[in-house]
Parts: sequence; structure tokens; C-alpha cells
Amino acid sequence: MKTSPFSAISPRVDAGLFFLRLTGSLLLLYVHGLPKVLHFSNELAHIEDPFGFGPWMSLLPAIFAEVVCPLLIIAGVATRLACIPIIVVLLVAMLVVHADWSLAEGQFGWLLLIIFTTLLLTGPGNWRLRVAAKGALA
Repeated sequence: MKTSPFSAISPRVDAGLFFLRLTGSLLLLYVHGLPKVLHFSNELAHIEDPFGFGPWMSLLPAIFAEVVCPLLIIAGVATRLACIPIIVVLLVAMLVVHADWSLAEGQFGWLLLIIFTTLLLTGPGNWRLRVAAKGALA
């Protein structure tokens, strides 16, 4: 019986995608998400409002993208869908709010954008929680 050359690669790819999901999400959560939640009032007073929607409508989508979405991505649940708000928030931050930053000043944001765009393209891999049709974890 022949073995596919891809069968040996798959566990390494799954491990790599899990590592990417875990580390990228933890970085985003720790550096940006948790400070926004823990210091909500201060963040509300100082958040940039690039589109004039007001501080609440600028901060709440950022918290969703930087807290809820990374938790979903870590679990591997709705990974591609959860990457979209993160990518949107990062693009707004890098291209609108901090448009004057050099590449060196914005390198953390660009690297996060690379990580979450990669996960949007690849999906979570096989190392993830699976949700059964009736809502129970499989």
C-alpha cells in the first residue's frame, strides 16, 4: 500500500497552524484586547475616532475584534470568520489612524495583519474544537 507524501506533512501543518492561531491570538489579546477591557473608561476617553462615530462605536468593535475573535481563533471555532473583524480593525489602525507611521513604527500591526490574513486564507487546521450539529462539542 502506497502512502501519500502529504500524510507526513499534515500533522506538521496542523501543528504550525495551531501555533500561529495560539501565539497570534494571545499577542493580540494580551497587548491590545485585555488593556481595553481592563481600562475601559480610560480607553473610552482616549480612543481615536477616525470616522466620527463616537468613542463607544470605535471602542466596542475594537474590543470585539481584539478579545472575542482571538478566543474563537484559539479554539479554532469560526476561525476564518473571526479573522475578518481583526483584519478590518488592523487595516483601519494602520492605514487611517496611524497612516503617518513608518514601517518600523507599525511593524507589530503589520505582522498581526500577516498572521490573521494567513489564517483567513488557510483556516484553522485540524487541531481545533469541533462543534456538532446539535451544539455539543465533538
